[in-house]
Amino acid sequence: MKVDSSVAAVVTGGASGLGEATARALAAKGAKVALFDLNEERGARVAGEIGGIMCKVDVSDEESVDAGFARARAAHGQERVLVNCAGIGTIGKITRRDKETGEVSHMKIALFAKTLQVNTVGSFMCMAKAAAGMMENADPLVDGERGVMVSTASVAATDGQIGQVAYTASKAAIMGMTLPIARDLMSEGIRVNTILPGIFATPLMDNLPENVQEALAKSVPFPKRLGHPEEYADLVLTMVENGYFNAECVRLDGGIRMGPR
Repeated sequence: MKVDSSVAAVVTGGASGLGEATARALAAKGAKVALFDLNEERGARVAGEIGGIMCKVDVSDEESVDAGFARARAAHGQERVLVNCAGIGTIGKITRRDKETGEVSHMKIALFAKTLQVNTVGSFMCMAKAAAGMMENADPLVDGERGVMVSTASVAATDGQIGQVAYTASKAAIMGMTLPIARDLMSEGIRVNTILPGIFATPLMDNLPENVQEALAKSVPFPKRLGHPEEYADLVLTMVENGYFNAECVRLDGGIRMGPR
């Protein structure tokens, strides 16, 4: 699919990090971009800079998602591209023993459920809504293509570390549903791919001490640095524009394989 002014796109988590870089890359090619994010102020600023629109959306809430798609489509028409970048990171072991008291406790079930609700259900919900819209309202292009969807998993999907059980489960599910969704939609001309990012320089990473960031960068085999969000966006563009790219889950990580901790 050629990305130009005829293409409308929705990027969840588009106000910062990987989503912002993707929104900017799509807009630079001429696409009309709608940002789904909870950070209304930052999202409005990014949208203003790229000529897009900001839609305040909680991807874990169906009514909010429906309202976001309605607003985006009213402004830009039916989206042909969906990129799922919205998500949360949570930390916690399934159980832990207090070093001083010996008391044993388990992870709050609500935390585990919330992680899956935002990361997995949120991605699925946006894909389901986008796919239905593409099937009903998008005329076929070359090879009968109606749309492309790209989701964001993580290297944690395969290399989950200590304390990442909820996050890993949520990202492994995104990876796992890529092929069956692509198969569900193949007769409708909708391609589906997933990216598994490694350690990227995002606002979340900026909160860590500089020495921790340096150590993380050195742990990458090559190049020994954090990933740039623009590199993620470049891969999104490749997945969108290369019509033979379908049903794939691709690591983007500088060759890193995460250890237990």
